[in-house]
Amino acid sequence: MTSFARMTTTLALKPVDHVPVVVSPWAATTERWRKEGHIGAEEDVAEHFGQDLRTGGWIDSTADMDFESVVIEETDETILTLDGNGAQLRRHKLHESTPEHVDFAVKERIAWEEKVRPHLLEVDRRRIPFGAYREARRSAAEKKLFFCWEGGAPFEQMCAVCGHEYMLMGMATDPDWVRDMVITFARLNVMHQEVLFAEEGLPNGVFYNEDMGFKYKPFMSPQMYEEIVLPGHKLLFEAAHAEGLKVLVHSCGFVEPLVPGLIEAGMDCLQAMEVKAGMDVLRLFDRFGERISFFGNIDVRTLVANDRAAIEKELLTKIPPIINHGGGYILHSDHSEPPEVDYETMRFFVDRGREIGTPKP
Repeated sequence: MTSFARMTTTLALKPVDHVPVVVSPWAATTERWRKEGHIGAEEDVAEHFGQDLRTGGWIDSTADMDFESVVIEETDETILTLDGNGAQLRRHKLHESTPEHVDFAVKERIAWEEKVRPHLLEVDRRRIPFGAYREARRSAAEKKLFFCWEGGAPFEQMCAVCGHEYMLMGMATDPDWVRDMVITFARLNVMHQEVLFAEEGLPNGVFYNEDMGFKYKPFMSPQMYEEIVLPGHKLLFEAAHAEGLKVLVHSCGFVEPLVPGLIEAGMDCLQAMEVKAGMDVLRLFDRFGERISFFGNIDVRTLVANDRAAIEKELLTKIPPIINHGGGYILHSDHSEPPEVDYETMRFFVDRGREIGTPKP
């Protein structure tokens, strides 16, 4: 099968020759493997491992596109900046990490309505990476890969404006404000996708990044999700389905309580299902395996430890029960792969995963 056929068939919950594969090494990981001579200087790391998926097209949802980022403070290790959302974020310079939330101009409804919302109501072509999307789509078609538009979704986009704490307090004290943010960002995504797809062509699917959980709990109750966030997700997912596109959703943390709502909104595939946060793909398959496919949940800590026996156990425990019982599964760890992962470990993970992910005749 081609990669396109393999992904399409997996997302349709039908048998494939072997499970599709996706890898997500950190830039520092790839750089280490290049220095060690495993990957060529100009070689694409995803192509090197035979990845079946390519993505592109991220829409810039920064409120004020005219604002030039301001450096507030810089050390040898970190840099604190003020961005076009009015957010002060501290980032590490020596390694990849989630930025530290220092302060936000938007902490309640009135600041949202005055400082951010007016910037998000019309199409701004500067938000759309036409050229990068065009090239990624062309390359995917040439190599017969499955191509997804990938980008942020309302929960993540709200966090960039007001941070988790103010957003979650708003859900409790002013849910109409947060609901307005959700719908505004959902509409922002859809209207810019419409322009992009009309001019450059449709992808094969959409892949939304939406980190809605932490260890053992989601950031909100299922009721809050259904009342506040789900309407925005439904708007996004239905727009994709109207174009015949599958909807893949990435969420870190424990989000199992939110999965029924995500399915109601129209999610077709869940990624990445973090083991250390409490996610278990076999439990999810038992509950939802007739409705969605699954992408990930191989504990990245076994790769970091470069422990082949533990990786083998993860693969054998999780993949055959899904693919041999009518489910759809895409091979991936439960997180991106940091520099501690040896190249030989990643090679073993991918190759052995394909072997174990070949259905029984």
